[in-house]
Amino acid sequence: MILQQPLTDNLELIARQVVEGFILGLHKSPFHGFSVEFAEHRLYNQGDPLRHIDWRVYGRTDKLFVKRFEEETNLRCCLVVDTSSSMQFPRDSKKLNKLQFSCVAAASLLQLLKRQLDAASLALFDESVYYFSDCRSANSHYRMLMNELQRTLDINTEKKVTNAAKALHLVAEQMHKRSLIVVFSDMMDDSDNIEEMFSALQHLRYNKHEVILLHIVDGAQELDFEFENRPYEFVDMESGERIKLQPQQIKEQYISKMRHFQQMIESRCHQYQVDRIAVDLSRPVEEVLHAFLIKRNKLM
Repeated sequence: MILQQPLTDNLELIARQVVEGFILGLHKSPFHGFSVEFAEHRLYNQGDPLRHIDWRVYGRTDKLFVKRFEEETNLRCCLVVDTSSSMQFPRDSKKLNKLQFSCVAAASLLQLLKRQLDAASLALFDESVYYFSDCRSANSHYRMLMNELQRTLDINTEKKVTNAAKALHLVAEQMHKRSLIVVFSDMMDDSDNIEEMFSALQHLRYNKHEVILLHIVDGAQELDFEFENRPYEFVDMESGERIKLQPQQIKEQYISKMRHFQQMIESRCHQYQVDRIAVDLSRPVEEVLHAFLIKRNKLM
């Protein structure tokens, strides 16, 4: 989806448009029957009571669905958003940076959760967790979370480091067990904290949470190191450290190390049964919703 209006105008409206377009696309795709109705219905399984079949849905879809009761559909979901300085990359007015992309995706997920009458919580962190809401399903609560994300869009901080481990340990303890935790981060944590971050992911799983890690990257520059063949000064957005070099001199070595880093994260996530989704800023926000629905469908 190409955003046609500034994010500062109305994040909630943009999120609603993303979700409505996504749902419309699902109805036109092979995933028909796997959309917004999943919260109220599930596919009929042999042995289910016939009285629970929704015959009106059958008439429209030619598929058997049974009505799902409220206690079957209730979901607690915590959206955990990394707002450290590295998430403000790239500084390019023509496209979303990692934080803006995460806010649009998180706001879209809130719209989806609201439609399903599910309970949501929002946690924002950089070097510490500075915002952590209760987990509720009231309309007023959803408006409060949307307003908080709207304010987050305007963050413009420097030298705010990432401490994902601290945030995830807190979420693991505070959220009701067996919740769905969706983490938005570029995983640019300090190298000294990387093992502690994996320990925090393991903590989430130990407390019976289901976890989706949305690993946000700018594929062109951060993975493929696509820069013009001229001198640059690169600045670490979290530490402020600067280095002058010509990209072509280190491109091959950089790509190799970044590929190794990505594979290491993927391997650890697989080890701890965490669903890692690599999200490129060049791809539409709807892909995040699709990953979320696949996970939610598995939980049901």
